[in-house]
Amino acid sequence: MEEVNAVKNISAENVDFSMLALFMSADFVVKSVIVILVLASIYCWSIIISKLLRLRQLKQMEKEFEEIFWSGNSFEDIYETLNFNQLDPKSKIFCAAISEWKKSKSTSKKESDHNIASLKDRMQRSMIVTFNKESEVIEKNLTFLATSGSTAPFIGLFGTVWGIMNSFKSIAVAQNTNLSVVAPGIAEALFATALGLFVAIPAVVAYNKISSDLSKYFLSLETFMDEFTTIFFRQLEKK
Repeated sequence: MEEVNAVKNISAENVDFSMLALFMSADFVVKSVIVILVLASIYCWSIIISKLLRLRQLKQMEKEFEEIFWSGNSFEDIYETLNFNQLDPKSKIFCAAISEWKKSKSTSKKESDHNIASLKDRMQRSMIVTFNKESEVIEKNLTFLATSGSTAPFIGLFGTVWGIMNSFKSIAVAQNTNLSVVAPGIAEALFATALGLFVAIPAVVAYNKISSDLSKYFLSLETFMDEFTTIFFRQLEKK
């Protein structure tokens, strides 16, 4: 009896539970699940890092724009200064509006109430179009984080179920419940689940954080559009 237990202990000790060993011993389905989750994790982290860096850049450019906009210079001077800055969304929105005003100014000889109302409408539409384009670029690939956060645990769970099925098959074939027979399959199954959670948790946290920051930033853009329109046409009416 002691000899049998010794053999079992030796067999259990000889089982390699390293991640590489678990991956190499897994079948094609579990390997596919692991590869998909690893690739998803790498892509998620690349999105997270790029979005965080982009948000930092946007905040910095917003501060620089605010300093120029509230410097007291005329809108035309500000336009000439910012027209070459094609990275800041707020600058693009401002330049789109002023560009529309310049076009209207060159074609219209006098500024009647009808022309002012028409100009206001065109300027607002140009700002909205620019806003939509910029927001689409900024939010690009963000949905992948949400998708990964919601699906990765289920992909890992699929690998878990498949691995446990293989464990039971191994027990049936070997007709042995020794740890060396059962443990590898169960370990593979749990590894797939853990990897799925490793992908999902950072993706969900990052998605919520980035989405919240972007919502605040987009709100500041919309506030600026309304504020700029009010200031611009108040000055236009005084002329």
